[in-house]
Amino acid sequence: MSTAERIIVTDAPHTHRYEARIGDEVAGEAAYIRTPELIAFVHTEVGDAFEGRGVGSALARAALDDARAQDRRVLAICPFIKGWIARHPDYQDLEYEPTSQVSD
Repeated sequence: MSTAERIIVTDAPHTHRYEARIGDEVAGEAAYIRTPELIAFVHTEVGDAFEGRGVGSALARAALDDARAQDRRVLAICPFIKGWIARHPDYQDLEYEPTSQVSD
């Protein structure tokens, strides 16, 4: 990846997503639902023109680093984020663990 293709990831809270940009273009996004204690990642998408360039990994890493900085747990509904966490043990401590189960 050249310097011109540097991936910049930012939180866009007004649209409830993290955006990965390459230059002026949105290359990918990770949509979320946020509560004071939790961030649930519901969908991650990388544009076809940007696949294979590390956009998804950059999104996952930046979003999870932000969750850690905000002391939030992560609920990975999105299969991409769930798989990324599974492959990166240093992020597994962020995963949301229910404290109790509802019974009938």
